Amino acid sequence: MTRFTTLDAIVLIAYLAGTTALGLWVGRRQRDARDYFVADRAIPWWAVMFSIVASETSALTFISIPGLAYGAKTGTGDFGFLQVVAGYIIGRFVIAGVLLPRYFAGNLVTAYALLETRFGLTTRRFTSIIFMVTRALADSVRVFATAIPVSLIIGPSITNKAIVMPISVLILGALTVLYTYRGGMKAVVWTELLQAFIYLSGAVAAIVILGRLVPGGWPTIWSTASAVGKTRAIDFSLTKSNPHTVWAGLIGGAFLSMASHGTDQIIVQRLMSSRSLKDAQRAIIGSGFAVFVQFTLFLTIGLGLWAYYHGQFFATTDQIFPLFILEHMPAGLVGLIVAAIVAATMSTHSGAINSLAGATTHDIYLPITRRSVTDPQTLKMGRLFALGWGVALTLGALLFPQDTHTPVVVVALGISSFTSGGLLGGFFLGIYWRRAIQRDAILGMSIAIVTMAFVVFAKQISATYPSLAPTLEPVRDIAWPWYVLIGTSITLFVGMLSSFTHRMPARTPAVA
Repeated sequence: MTRFTTLDAIVLIAYLAGTTALGLWVGRRQRDARDYFVADRAIPWWAVMFSIVASETSALTFISIPGLAYGAKTGTGDFGFLQVVAGYIIGRFVIAGVLLPRYFAGNLVTAYALLETRFGLTTRRFTSIIFMVTRALADSVRVFATAIPVSLIIGPSITNKAIVMPISVLILGALTVLYTYRGGMKAVVWTELLQAFIYLSGAVAAIVILGRLVPGGWPTIWSTASAVGKTRAIDFSLTKSNPHTVWAGLIGGAFLSMASHGTDQIIVQRLMSSRSLKDAQRAIIGSGFAVFVQFTLFLTIGLGLWAYYHGQFFATTDQIFPLFILEHMPAGLVGLIVAAIVAATMSTHSGAINSLAGATTHDIYLPITRRSVTDPQTLKMGRLFALGWGVALTLGALLFPQDTHTPVVVVALGISSFTSGGLLGGFFLGIYWRRAIQRDAILGMSIAIVTMAFVVFAKQISATYPSLAPTLEPVRDIAWPWYVLIGTSITLFVGMLSSFTHRMPARTPAVA
């Protein structure tokens, strides 16, 4: 039976209050919009690095990754996801060498300002709006993911179970909006350091407890799991439907990382808070190796859970680790770990709100109003945009289906991959193809995004319109790590082809 003691409740409330207070304190005295959105570029590289790690691996990692090793059904689940994570590292080296020097040379606040220098303002607005839509969808999933353990806590005390998850989402959303409105990027970065330390401590504690609960400890867990193939980490099979192969991992994962960390404002804004280009490069590359260690840690927990529950079937694997925490962690530690899950997503959610508000302010509001970054009205509007996005993301989480059997980490990565290929292709087109003009870039990205809609939703479209099933069959089972590569390739192909319908530009704007 689930336990959540008075001590746990006290720890949870105290931790949330303390984290919120810390965020408000470090984010005080915002001078202008530049200070609010990129912390006046005064954050040390190691803080930015751990902020990136916490941003991409917080609650989703804590909840979903152990379930990937556990397996949704008998005979599934292993360490194959590490192949994708290895691809993340490769992609980060490309970001450090290709995109970051251009961002810092232009003294930019948003990634999409780089496209304005190459193609024009319309391209900047177009890509920024795509980012906003994609990030809003993905971050709504993050809030929903963190509401899972919260609902498990408050669920037993509520008679109407149907309102448990909505109440949990509203609690998280309300606290995050309050936390974000005043905090700014300084609050995002420094509170994420605390979150990372706490949830990693919780992961280590879980591994120790699992080793004590399972007879024979970790040697037995590992040998038993190895005997049934659950410790396998490398798969050389050639199949387009399996996301956890060497090819999908190293190639698809690299392109996914290039897009998510090189063109997604939520990460770029953190990198632009670094003191220098060299510091930003250290942060992005270092975060790749740190993420690999973290994913290994949480997949290992999944093996322990599989051994402890004897491979028992769960309606959704996202519930397994939260249930174990509530049932077997010592009093007090349960509250701290659950608080870490909640607060980590609050911090990540805060970063998303800040980046969305930053893109809205710099890519939409300032070009229209022609105000300066130092104008007090710009800071005021930036905070209002943050408030609006906070409300929008909370409403999005409320609309997320509760009965999905797909791990939320996979859902979030799938959403991120949906439009990222088009965006990454637009950046590469501008950097490497001199013939391309604004029309070519927008056409290439638009066709890529529309095409990826059919790829991503091929199964749903086939079920709704059976007559289209034969046409969509070749793309229906493509695994999500390939989405960004496909989208990038379509953008480049269409953009390059379109560029031959006009003369070579007399002068190509520089992006370096």
